[in-house]
Amino acid sequence: MKTEKIVVGQGTEYPLNGLLTLPDDLTEKVPAAVFVHGSGASNMDEKIFRLTPFRDLAEGLAERGVASIRYDKRSFVHGRKMRKQTVTVKEETIEDAILAAELLRKDPRIDPRRVFIVGHSMGAMLAPRIDAEGGDFRGLILMAGTPLRMEEIMVRQFRQAGESKGALVKAIVRLEEKVYMKKLEGIYELPEEEAKRKKFAGSATLWYFKEMGRKTAADYLRETEKPVLILQGGKDFQVLPEEDFEGFKRQLAGRPDTEYRLYEDLNHLFVKGIYDDILKAGKEYRVERHIGPEVLDDIADFIRRN
Repeated sequence: MKTEKIVVGQGTEYPLNGLLTLPDDLTEKVPAAVFVHGSGASNMDEKIFRLTPFRDLAEGLAERGVASIRYDKRSFVHGRKMRKQTVTVKEETIEDAILAAELLRKDPRIDPRRVFIVGHSMGAMLAPRIDAEGGDFRGLILMAGTPLRMEEIMVRQFRQAGESKGALVKAIVRLEEKVYMKKLEGIYELPEEEAKRKKFAGSATLWYFKEMGRKTAADYLRETEKPVLILQGGKDFQVLPEEDFEGFKRQLAGRPDTEYRLYEDLNHLFVKGIYDDILKAGKEYRVERHIGPEVLDDIADFIRRN
């Protein structure tokens, strides 16, 4: 395995440090993948407490003959500058993923016809859009994605937290749910300029949700016949197997070249699950674990076959 420092968006307003990880055997051009983060500011390893899913993926795929590129998310590096703008997922995520794919295709060691996208969580929600808007990938791998809109997931997570046994926590969460539900009411009928003016929380506006929610991941996937691999952890309490994973199956029924993998014992970050409670996410992710060989094997096999 070889690792090289790269910069995604070099020469632009938002350069991002990253790593290109390559297999040892480069006698022939190799396939490669771009990793796309979940929600929030995140570094190139997608580090969450003691878990580093993107590093696990990069190293595991390199051992299996697949190169990859990972990079710091724009909001992680340039968050202060972005807060002064009306940001959508296009500026936050999509533009940089396309630049990363272009960087891979220019590398003489990479097969430019076999560049894939691996999106995790919100990155999985956006992967089909990134492909449609210029990523032009050979295939798509969606890890812990959903066919729902972002605001639907957020409200559902409030309700999950509201099921807490603690009366005070339950009361606070239910109040927050009502506040945010009120803000989100009727956003798809709002004129664009009004949605850009209305704040949701912090620097985020209602336009962030409206712009992203006009088409879901499933909507985009129905418009392409590219191969897709959808992965889900059975102990994921952020994206739910019975609603999101099965939702993809229902909405994409009959779609060609669509594969599904459910790992019963794994959580949202595809490591062995410990708790079954969204309020214990911090404790869940503070125990060091790594993505297992079954996930790495499935992703590498999908890439090799396509």
